[in-house]
Amino acid sequence: MTELERVLYVEDDEDIRVVAQVALEMVGGLTVKVCSSGDQALAEAQAFAPQLILLDVMMPGLDGPMTLAGLRQIPALAETPVLFMTAKVQPSEVEHYKSLGAVNVLSKPFDPMSLADQLKSIWSGLNDG
Repeated sequence: MTELERVLYVEDDEDIRVVAQVALEMVGGLTVKVCSSGDQALAEAQAFAPQLILLDVMMPGLDGPMTLAGLRQIPALAETPVLFMTAKVQPSEVEHYKSLGAVNVLSKPFDPMSLADQLKSIWSGLNDG
């Protein structure tokens, strides 16, 4: 099993973005490419070659589902696991986002100190199956 090393994190809220990046890099030891919009993620994701994509659902411009659809059009990223993040996680929403291709939906706010462990656990589960 390959260890999780590179995460693309797409979040429009600067405060959340900064806290998550610091937690993922400093606490989790991950390499993180942070994008503030779906457009930026589409422009930069392929060169970064993420193993896992953490994608905010609600963003101005391209929202999470539209960004996911765009990422799936890039052959190198077509199978990259995507986790959506949203403030209100309802069971029906989880099923909806999974039907769009997300492997799971995480709730915001999150505990920054445990976010990397949570992502690594999901990654491990994906690779054990």
